[in-house]
Amino acid sequence: MALPNSPHNLKAHSSQSYLLPFILVTSLFFLWGIANSLNGTLIKQFQIALNLNRAQAGIVDSAFYIGYFVMALPAAFLMNRVGYKKGILIGLALFALGALLFFPAAQVRVYSFFLFALFIIACGLAFLETAANPYVTVLGNPQSADSRINFSQSFNGLGAIMGPVVGGLFIFSDTEHSTESLAALPATEADAIRIAEAQAVQTPYLVIAAVVVVVAILFAFIRMPEISSHAEKNASFKGITRHRHLMFGVIAQFLYVGAQASLWGYFVDLKLHYAKENHFEIVQWLYRITESASPTQIASFHASFGFVLFMVGRFAGSWLLTKVASNRLLTIYAGISAVLMVTGWITTGLTAVAAISATYFFMSIMFPTIFALSIKELGAQVKLGSGLVIMAIAGGAVLPPLTGLLSLYGIENALIIPFAAFVVIAWYGWRGYQVKPTAA
Repeated sequence: MALPNSPHNLKAHSSQSYLLPFILVTSLFFLWGIANSLNGTLIKQFQIALNLNRAQAGIVDSAFYIGYFVMALPAAFLMNRVGYKKGILIGLALFALGALLFFPAAQVRVYSFFLFALFIIACGLAFLETAANPYVTVLGNPQSADSRINFSQSFNGLGAIMGPVVGGLFIFSDTEHSTESLAALPATEADAIRIAEAQAVQTPYLVIAAVVVVVAILFAFIRMPEISSHAEKNASFKGITRHRHLMFGVIAQFLYVGAQASLWGYFVDLKLHYAKENHFEIVQWLYRITESASPTQIASFHASFGFVLFMVGRFAGSWLLTKVASNRLLTIYAGISAVLMVTGWITTGLTAVAAISATYFFMSIMFPTIFALSIKELGAQVKLGSGLVIMAIAGGAVLPPLTGLLSLYGIENALIIPFAAFVVIAWYGWRGYQVKPTAA
């Protein structure tokens, strides 16, 4: 496996000197986990605050993931020239700027302003993911690269847990509102509620911006190992599409992120549909849910518990990948996820909610494993290949709106697209991952 961390490609560093950079880079996975998982909260919140239907609110995911599509390749080209560290600093600056823009967006309560802020955040995350995912593969032994990237991605799962918790505690109100209940109120009273619901997002995003700035300062003053290959700095896209495993990996990643965004974005709606008044005892105990909590808040805590399973799956996966071939584990997990989608579609109540929640565990290894399989043996083109795989995150822009449209004919139909995606991902782990010799 020709990863870009052979001795002649990486400036000489001891394993001890990798520790602090590895910790800092891993913190980035945590930060973008929060940003990603908050989208589901925003989709639900904007339906009330901005008087949107489910499909309209789903454009949150589109605006967010289009940022990845637009910025991933420019980020890859730029980092080829300036290195990982400067690319990370640019990404953190954009992340902080986008989070700060939530304050004026909430003041004026204009949906397009919120979408622009999310787009800027995603542009920053495109830099961070294009840098961090391949970077952790070079901070250590090449043979443990798959396990190492899954370990770092485990902290992405931890960050993902925090999004719904932030939503449940600081964004969703204690009083349950709906489009119908607000329509029955006097216009001035309904408008006051919508203003308050919109402004509820301000403080969480200001805090996120502050944390991102602190992390950027740490990166600015810490020495980071840098790939020193002259070949990488002069790499081009010429011939890169002849790497079949990379192209299939881009497709698999596109479908995975679309499936993930669909499930994360519509989980609260699915929980309210399947089991509005029934809840898992472990969730009630873990989050200390009281009788005053609204069904939407409780559904958000169930989403957070799903992310607990996601994080556990990441840590378990990083260990399993030392025992099981990564492509084989990917096929097994994707196949199980497809079965769980069918289970969620044909059942009701907490059984359906349990099936959807369990999918979080099995989705956990998919992104990092597809990523690691896709960039194998790319040599000097590894950063550019990484950019292509990150660009595939645009699946999160394309598939959730389609999921939203299907859900208008029954919320259970939101599981159709994820089912199809998991079937293709299972095939990628079975056959599509194989590295084939390229034509000269």
